[in-house]
Amino acid sequence: MRNATGRRKPGMRSALAAATVIGLGATALTALPATALAVLPATADESVAVRYRQGGAGSDQAAPWFTVVNTGTTNIPLSQVKLRYYFKADPGASYSYACDWAVKGCTHLTGTFGTPANPTATADRYLEVGFTAGAGSLAPGADTGDVQLRFHRSDWQPLNQADDYSFGPTQTTYGNWTKVTATVDGAQVWGTAPAGNEATPTPTPTPTSPSPTTPTTPPAEQDVLFDDFDYTGHTDPAIAAHGWTIRSGGGGPGVGAATWAPENVTFAKEGTNSVMTLRTSTAGTGASTRQTEVHTAARKFKNGTYAARVRFTDTPTSGPDGDHLVQSFFTINDLTAPMADDYAEYDFEYLPNGGWGETANILYTTSWETFRPDPWEAVNQHTETRTSQAGWHDLVLTIDDEALVYYIDGKQFARHDARYLPERPMSIHFNQWLIDLAGQTSTTTRAYEERIDYMLHVKDQVLTPAQVAAKVAGLRASGTAFKDSVPGS
Repeated sequence: MRNATGRRKPGMRSALAAATVIGLGATALTALPATALAVLPATADESVAVRYRQGGAGSDQAAPWFTVVNTGTTNIPLSQVKLRYYFKADPGASYSYACDWAVKGCTHLTGTFGTPANPTATADRYLEVGFTAGAGSLAPGADTGDVQLRFHRSDWQPLNQADDYSFGPTQTTYGNWTKVTATVDGAQVWGTAPAGNEATPTPTPTPTSPSPTTPTTPPAEQDVLFDDFDYTGHTDPAIAAHGWTIRSGGGGPGVGAATWAPENVTFAKEGTNSVMTLRTSTAGTGASTRQTEVHTAARKFKNGTYAARVRFTDTPTSGPDGDHLVQSFFTINDLTAPMADDYAEYDFEYLPNGGWGETANILYTTSWETFRPDPWEAVNQHTETRTSQAGWHDLVLTIDDEALVYYIDGKQFARHDARYLPERPMSIHFNQWLIDLAGQTSTTTRAYEERIDYMLHVKDQVLTPAQVAAKVAGLRASGTAFKDSVPGS
């Protein structure tokens, strides 16, 4: 999504993204020998269950994903919990571990490789996963949420997972998995280790400082931007007071000579919710084209969770269909120089009638490292789906120090690599514009609408889509139509 920096060109989404090596920054870890220890008795008040699913990372990566559930009766500090995933190593190979995403935050996960005391034909190596003190504690009945991990040979040669003890190729949804073991403070409380290795859990290292107390959950209103878009119209002074700018004048992206029209941004009730509508119209010429954009005036948003409920449309509200339209929700900062490496942009973009070389509807999520407007060169990673997205959708993007994860309607749609993480703060945008006038050459006036129900940003916290929905519901239940407690950058 170019924001007055130049227009996209067909074919811009190039093999540059495909050539990106997944897992940049992952640490190569050598195998460590296991030490035989006496089994500590597991107590009924300290027990966990491990739920596992196979993440499907491809032929050159293993992707064990976990959720750990406290099935006991007392709080368990996660720093005391260790998981072991057993596999058959290739002769002479070393392995690298990476955390793609975790509800607790990848910075609070650890991964080391070790060798069982009694290697077997399907288990002569293991990945041991642990948590730092910053992950906090699990209350009885609570779980960690997703822990999405992967590992690969350090030389990126293909893996044969078929002979791995803990691998479950048909485990495509989370379920209890006893071929992964768990210990709490050195006591094995879950799973069945490979034969001959039941007595070899590794204790948690003795901390060099006193164990921390359970971290205090920050107040719900801390570092949050929320807007229910409850305004009387585009001239409502509260819009600017709340930090939004409705764009006017000319400039890219989009059709040359087009105008950005504040009057085409309207607000109305739909049921109990207030909804913002962006209306874009044209009569087939640049001078007749009216595009719409609303964005935050401040660039102060970086890591955390971004969410919006957006209604995409496939057809115009009036007039003939077929224009190459872009409907979007995105974050961006400025390009300080061609190919500047501190540029950042993260897009949800829906093209109901194609464009950029596509002939039918397509939705992109794109993470940008940088670009050069002329001659065109782009460095980005994108994921797309060529299906209609007409209707309301819950869009969520999370950014931490490990990855960018895009969700649509509660399901993960894309995960993009650490190479594309932002270096500088960004602004938040919604816009609707025409790529060109080649899709529909009629001079009959037509208009398209994109609607936005709400927008939420939570600074430096990775929320699941369910947690986003709960936070929005809580803000609305308290009568909050707008809140901005995100500090300036």
